[in-house]
Amino acid sequence: MHSDVAVLGLGQMGSALAAAFLRAGHRVTVWNRTEAKVAPLVAQGAHAATSAQEAQHSAPVVVACVLDYPALAEILDPALPGILVNLTSGSPEQARAMAGPRYVDGGIMTTPPGIGDQGSMILYSGDQDAFETAKDLLSVLAEPVNLGADPGLAALYDTALLGIMWATLTGWLHASALVTADGATAQHFTPLATRWLGPVAGFISTYAEQVDAGDYPGSDATLDVHLATLDHLVHASEVRKIDAALPRLFHDYAQKAVEAGHGTDGWARIIELLRAKAA
Repeated sequence: MHSDVAVLGLGQMGSALAAAFLRAGHRVTVWNRTEAKVAPLVAQGAHAATSAQEAQHSAPVVVACVLDYPALAEILDPALPGILVNLTSGSPEQARAMAGPRYVDGGIMTTPPGIGDQGSMILYSGDQDAFETAKDLLSVLAEPVNLGADPGLAALYDTALLGIMWATLTGWLHASALVTADGATAQHFTPLATRWLGPVAGFISTYAEQVDAGDYPGSDATLDVHLATLDHLVHASEVRKIDAALPRLFHDYAQKAVEAGHGTDGWARIIELLRAKAA
């Protein structure tokens, strides 16, 4: 083995991972199906492997970031001698099916420009001895967050966190559509929106205990109050000809909970409706 780490897959993210290892002074072997993507990293000091198998035998830690799990399965050497850190996007079920000794799964919680920034984080789960061995190496990519031995947890948390992102961004876009319909600008509105996210984060922290306990006191605001306010949001959207599907979704959840006799409970009660749909 002549490298500290090998990187399989040199798309935007894989190239960012390899470049971060190089900037930190590590010896890096790289491999990609398309050779053109290898050249910029070789110019930075990386060694180019002639095959995926050669790359996997070149270093004690192999970091994979390819298109999907089937693509990784095609190139994965069953006789891989070192640690496999799989940063390929996939489901918890795929991660658990692929897991074995010296396997660590990861979820990258940033875009390629955020790689190398310690303000970014990458979630890891899987073989704990393997993670501890590779932790210092992985720390140059972003803050390594260890979720434990279940190899599926990194993918599960990754998916759940992305859900928060999409819900938040779409909520902001709906709000921006509302205010710009009356002549305001998104730039004028957005500092208030981002300031409001601070209290919202506080609500989430409070609700976490309620969710785990299965008890949802309406100490901050009851569902009766939420429902009345959601009426205003739906109405404001419809008057301005803004798609009201998102506020109607919230309204319908609140209305169902109130109709079921939970009007004095808090918003965290909605998780029971979400679980019922999943069942």
